Amino acid sequence: MTEDMTHATLIPSLAAIVGADAVLTGAAAAPHYNDWRGRYTGSALAVVLPSDTRQVSEVVTLCAAKRIAIVPQAGNTSLCGASVPLADDGAQIVLNLSRMNRIREFDAVNYTMTVEAGCILADVREAAKQGNRLFALGLTATENICEIGGNLSTNAGGIAVLRYGTARDLVLGLEVVLPDGRIWNGLRALRKDNTGYGLKHLFIGAEGTLGIITAAVLKLSPRPQSSATACVAIAGPEVGVRLLAHLRAVLGDTLSSFELFSRSCLDLVLAHIPGTQEPFAQRHAWYLLIQAEDVLQTPLEAELRGALENFGDGIEEFGTASDAARDWWVLRESIAEAQKREGASIKHDVAVPVSRVADFIAEADIALQQQFPDARNVTFGHMGDGNVHYNVSHRDAARNKDFIAQQEGAVNRLVYEVIRSLDGTISAEHGIGQLKRDILPDFKDPLEYELMHGIKQMIDPHGLMNPGKMF
Repeated sequence: MTEDMTHATLIPSLAAIVGADAVLTGAAAAPHYNDWRGRYTGSALAVVLPSDTRQVSEVVTLCAAKRIAIVPQAGNTSLCGASVPLADDGAQIVLNLSRMNRIREFDAVNYTMTVEAGCILADVREAAKQGNRLFALGLTATENICEIGGNLSTNAGGIAVLRYGTARDLVLGLEVVLPDGRIWNGLRALRKDNTGYGLKHLFIGAEGTLGIITAAVLKLSPRPQSSATACVAIAGPEVGVRLLAHLRAVLGDTLSSFELFSRSCLDLVLAHIPGTQEPFAQRHAWYLLIQAEDVLQTPLEAELRGALENFGDGIEEFGTASDAARDWWVLRESIAEAQKREGASIKHDVAVPVSRVADFIAEADIALQQQFPDARNVTFGHMGDGNVHYNVSHRDAARNKDFIAQQEGAVNRLVYEVIRSLDGTISAEHGIGQLKRDILPDFKDPLEYELMHGIKQMIDPHGLMNPGKMF
């Protein structure tokens, strides 16, 4: 069957399921083919926007019968090209779930919320807040546009993993449409269910390669009643590692965020984000943003300040003023957007054991400067859980495009070899997508990769779910 024939028969069939207005082609569909970073652009037969799980099932069943691949898409904020179609294969559709944005149930007593995959993360967090509960998944750059389906498909992390865990830890049950169109209803709001394999964990972090998450039962937490925030200037990342251990011993589980960012990050934010300003009168090389919170009305600010004062050498300056907390968080939350405005960079979303974060930064910096003395490191991330965003570009913006085109592979190899030596991972929270697909086998145990491939083959034998991503 030629592509023209497929298109001619497919589009009316899709329209009969979801409605003609919910099948986009041509210019109307084009924005869905570009990723958030502007790095990947693909093509597809159409963008289909179902309004409920039944429609998703019928669309998938139709595509399975015609052997047409499907690219699941939620908010399309992927940083590794997982949510857009491939550039060289137009014989696929994008299945966008943004219309499926209903909160099906809010159970304050059970501390759960059942939501559809198209719900925007910020809206879910606000709904939890209105019910005096907390949904703890917090992202810095895309919270107002990313959607739950994508958050779960990438096992999103964010700024509160230290206390609450990743998306995987915040899900009790899932509803998933399988590659043949069948619907698995696993929407169980249970904290204990010992009846066999935990199938939900196959789909969380699978980037849509095994099926389409259409709804989820999310785990809620008590809403914090007190909080404290500190901005801390430190001599170097090794101080941050020691300070983290110290604060965990003093503050316990009230410590929820421990974010690291370098001077180069702050310079980009000040240059590109209006209204931002230096956190202190003096400039420093490294900064930490620390947050503690408690469900009790406790004097956390005094406790945090006391813990910082008693730490010892390495802290150059700090502040705990509550009225400045929002301004400090804007600095951290704006790093990704500032980088985007500055231009492309070679991004690394890596993780090592928390105790080795400073080792990774030091070793990668030395190796990078030896081979690429004109490179600029923009280093930041979630030190509290060992996740570092180690991004590299050329110091001269005019030369950056050529630098990335010519040296990306060499820079990646250098950084990833340091990661390998420290028993880390090449993807901590952004996923694999297209960006890391080809190098994944080199950083997975061969048997582990074989088992992953076998699961993919068993559940999606025709390779119709998000082809070219992860595998």
